[in-house]
Amino acid sequence: MPTTASQKAAGVIGNGAADADLSPREMRDILAESFLQIAPDARVLAIIPDKTRDDNTDVLFPFAADILSERRVAQFDALVAQGTHGPMIEAEKRTKVGWSSATAVPSLGTIFDHEWNNADELATIGELSAGNVSSLTSGLLNEPVKVNLNRRLAPGIYDTILIFSATVPHEVAGFAGGAKYLFPGVAGPDLTHATHWLGALASIENVIGRVETPTRHMIEAAADFVSAEIITLNSVVTRDDNNRLRTHALFVGDFRKAFRAAAEVSRQVHIKYTGRKYKRVVALLDEHYDELWVGGKASYKLGGIIEEGGELIIYAPHLRSISETHGRLIEKYGYAPLDRVREMVALSEELRSNLAVAAHLAHVSYAGKRDETGRVIPRYHITMASALDEETCRRVHLGYMDHRKFRREDYEHDPDTLVVERAGRDLYLVEPH
Repeated sequence: MPTTASQKAAGVIGNGAADADLSPREMRDILAESFLQIAPDARVLAIIPDKTRDDNTDVLFPFAADILSERRVAQFDALVAQGTHGPMIEAEKRTKVGWSSATAVPSLGTIFDHEWNNADELATIGELSAGNVSSLTSGLLNEPVKVNLNRRLAPGIYDTILIFSATVPHEVAGFAGGAKYLFPGVAGPDLTHATHWLGALASIENVIGRVETPTRHMIEAAADFVSAEIITLNSVVTRDDNNRLRTHALFVGDFRKAFRAAAEVSRQVHIKYTGRKYKRVVALLDEHYDELWVGGKASYKLGGIIEEGGELIIYAPHLRSISETHGRLIEKYGYAPLDRVREMVALSEELRSNLAVAAHLAHVSYAGKRDETGRVIPRYHITMASALDEETCRRVHLGYMDHRKFRREDYEHDPDTLVVERAGRDLYLVEPH
């Protein structure tokens, strides 16, 4: 069996390690054992990642559908945890769940989109009190937060929620995965804005790559309001040089314990230590990030190894927009260090109503320093070599380079420059926390 006695006792079924490479059969066996607790007549809703996440849902989902069909569940639907991202087209949804002309997905009903800002599509299932929020966030936030999320997670609609999640370092929660696919994955505006702003206030350097963070504690407290049984599927994956997806670990079960088992493996797999900082880092942005709302991960995950006054070049000819959803606000206010963003928030009701955007402005800028006049400026300069035009880059306070003139060989042999493949996937640090 794929499980040790200690893992079963902890409410987690699974296997994996940094050097492991789980086979499809091993993963199916883990799911089959985990799903024994699902009743034959259960109504099941799967929460799945969207196209901006590279994960093994296309492998696991057909296994899950087959097992649930064998168990004769009454209903099996899926909901895309797209957060504030735009919806996938039908072909993208089918690809995400491993549904092709040669592969059926038995018992699957509807794949729903999540509309985070459509009140008719949301339900409020509780509230985190001001005192609870203050305790969870160590005083960074002190106001009550409504727990609102997709209406399909309201009481009485589904019996079991399956969360398909990839575990990687994350700028807002510390690590992605687990309950984060509920909040902000399928959350309404209240928790979406609160969690992002909380991640910014805690500072990216104190959050990314850490398991126990204020944001993680808040989203897990919010998940306790969901009345349906929650089973999380927590995977740790990478791609090799031939683009083959490798699953290092899969832990299934309680959304706290299974997530933490996967995060321990992710910490070993997805965090790289350089032993030094660099004057320049060239980020060859991963192809899954086609707008800066998600492509900002190049800055989030590389900022810790860039010298003060240095430069980050983001090479991404496929990146064509700042954000389809939030672009207008980002272009209006521009990227800036947290201290300056806090000043903008204090002066702008518009930003106070869109704290997820405010957090993004600070996260991309990463960190600040004071110049000779005492003014806070970015610690390093960001240059975009992408499909963004020069005017747009300047408007959001980023540098511009014509991506057609970018030559990788101009940087590869410079000892003060690090070139990073598939930037945005792994977190780079000088040394362990």
